[in-house]
Amino acid sequence: MKRTAFSTVRQTGLRPHRTTTEPVLVRFMLAGVALLFIGLFLVAPVAAVFAQAFAEGLSVYWASLGEADTLASIRLTLLAAAIAVPLNVVFGVAASWTIAKFEFVGKSFLTTLIDLPFAVSPVISGMIYVLFFGLHGYLGPWLAAHNIEIIFAVPGIVLATIFVTFPFVARELIPLMQAQGTEEEEAALSLGAGGWQTFLRVTLPNIKWGLLYGVILCNARAMGEFGAVSVISGHIRGLTNTVPLHVEILYNEYNFVGAFAVASLLTVVALITLVLRSVAEWKFKQELCEG
Repeated sequence: MKRTAFSTVRQTGLRPHRTTTEPVLVRFMLAGVALLFIGLFLVAPVAAVFAQAFAEGLSVYWASLGEADTLASIRLTLLAAAIAVPLNVVFGVAASWTIAKFEFVGKSFLTTLIDLPFAVSPVISGMIYVLFFGLHGYLGPWLAAHNIEIIFAVPGIVLATIFVTFPFVARELIPLMQAQGTEEEEAALSLGAGGWQTFLRVTLPNIKWGLLYGVILCNARAMGEFGAVSVISGHIRGLTNTVPLHVEILYNEYNFVGAFAVASLLTVVALITLVLRSVAEWKFKQELCEG
């Protein structure tokens, strides 16, 4: 005669486990605390930015955004991101392909180097560029003799932006490629496909959502970077100020409406980043379920 679960519990004196261990009240309290923290530290600051930006009306808001220095900072920020993000995509894909698909001496060291910008303060990275390319740095005299400007100029800002953002694409793709393995690429090569054909028709479709996710994070960091760019830019108004630096200058000048108006642009970028990131995650999970 077979024992039922109930008879077994009666004979052993054990009680069946409950599917939920916390009382309903505790779960509601935990959810309430989480929502409270989200409201205080996320929603309230975002709302405050827009409230201050529109404090003196829509006309003042648009006038603040239309100032020459503000437009120059926006153009410079977009330029730095437009250069840094594609370069980081190329580097991230190449590094991820190399680390995930091949075994070679120094693989762990290369992986560690990719994480270096996460470990180094952005301010320190900016100072390193000043040490190398500054007037009294290692390469400064040679650059000055050839009329090449890097520090306190656009090239330095682009270099600093590239440095602080280059791990993002690689860090998203490396674990994804490692989890996918090399079976599909090997099958394509065995059928006569070339290297580029294998990448474009096999590897790229498999990593497209992870790549998009990394690009979104990379672009958000590039447009919002402050520390490294602050050190290397020289704060030349209208020439080397990115949007975050311009916000700081306006705030220090007690132009609070202008500062929050410009800051609202970065806030909108952050919100768009969250939406795109959520869409990329959803599409990636959907493809995993379908696969």
